[in-house]
Amino acid sequence: MQTWLDSVLVLLALPQYGLSTLFIVSFISATLLPLGSEPVLFGLLRLNPGLFWSAMVVATAGNTLGGMLDWWMGFGAHQVVDKYGHSKSHVKALEWLERLGPKACLLSWLPIVGDPLCAVAGWLKLPFWPCVAYMLIGKFLRYVTMTVALLWVWPA
Repeated sequence: MQTWLDSVLVLLALPQYGLSTLFIVSFISATLLPLGSEPVLFGLLRLNPGLFWSAMVVATAGNTLGGMLDWWMGFGAHQVVDKYGHSKSHVKALEWLERLGPKACLLSWLPIVGDPLCAVAGWLKLPFWPCVAYMLIGKFLRYVTMTVALLWVWPA
């Protein structure tokens, strides 16, 4: 088991496979699994500062595709579950999301609530492509802002 794990880590080691590793981690972290892609992004950019914009695009693409998967999971869950007992706060949150529409997906970058928000957008059957566009914008701005702040404003 240890040799297998070592070989996987060598395969995904930075910087040899840095952008592909960043894509995979960004994708997985955008699903409902608790994983952060920022450490991989920061590590890659510490080793290869010249990859800044490439890394931003790859991280955004992976994270947006993960958000799209969340949307589809929410859509599928809605198809399976016809009736759901709604609490007052749950109904208010759904009304707020329905009122905002796809623009609510701009908040998909938020920790803890962002990824489930994409699933709820699918649950509510909000239009897929506008949701994806807003996810992409929010996630891209998050990556650029956080990376600039951590690499140049507060360098370690």
